[in-house]
Amino acid sequence: MASQTYNGPEPKSPQQVQEITSQLLALYPNAKYELVFANPLELLVATQLAAQCTDERVNTVTKNLFQKYRQASDYVNTSQEELAQDIHSITFYNNKARNIRAACQYLVDRTGGEVPRTLAEIIKIPGVARKTGNVILGNAFDVSEGFIVDTHVDRLSHRFGWTKQSDIVKIEQDLMRLIPREHWLPLAHSMILHGRYTCNARKPACDRCPLVKVCPSAEVA
Repeated sequence: MASQTYNGPEPKSPQQVQEITSQLLALYPNAKYELVFANPLELLVATQLAAQCTDERVNTVTKNLFQKYRQASDYVNTSQEELAQDIHSITFYNNKARNIRAACQYLVDRTGGEVPRTLAEIIKIPGVARKTGNVILGNAFDVSEGFIVDTHVDRLSHRFGWTKQSDIVKIEQDLMRLIPREHWLPLAHSMILHGRYTCNARKPACDRCPLVKVCPSAEVA
C-alpha cells in the first residue's frame, strides 16, 4: 500500500531551510538527548523503555536499573518476572522487559554483548528500528548515518513544509536531502526540544516562537 502524504505547507526554499536550521541550532546550542546513559547498552535499554513514556520517568527508573544490570548478559540471566518488577513503573513494563531481554539475548549470541556501530547491524537487533538505531549511533558513537525522526521531528517537519510524507522512513529521506549531514544530529536534538517545549502538538506557542517569521504554519502574523 502506498504511503499517505499530508496536505501541509508547500516545500520551502533552500534559504528557508537554512534559516530555520540556523535559528534552531542557535536557540539550542547545547541540545542533547535527554535520556541519561553511560554507554551504548544503557542507551539501547533506555530508548526501549522510553516508548510512550516520559524521559523523566525513564531516567528515574534507570538510575537504579543500570546499577543492577551492567552487561547484556545480566538482562539475559535474570527472569522475565524480575526485570518486569524492576521497571514496573514504566508503561507496558511486561512487554518492555520481554523486548529488552530479547535484544540482549541477540547481543550475547551475535556480538559478544556489544552494541554494533553501524545502522545496518543495529537494526538487526530485535525491536530496534531506524529511529532507535540513529539515536544510538549519534549519541553513543557520534556517528550520523541518518536523521532521528521521533514524534516531534515528524510534527515540525510537516509544519515547516519540509516533507509531506507520513512514513517516517520517507520523512527521514526528505530531511537527509534537505539538511547538511553535519547538522543531522544537533538539528534533530534541537527540533525535539523545540517540539517538546514550544511547538507542541496540541497548542503550538507561536506567540513566543522566534521562528514565527519563517514558519509557514505560524498561527500569528
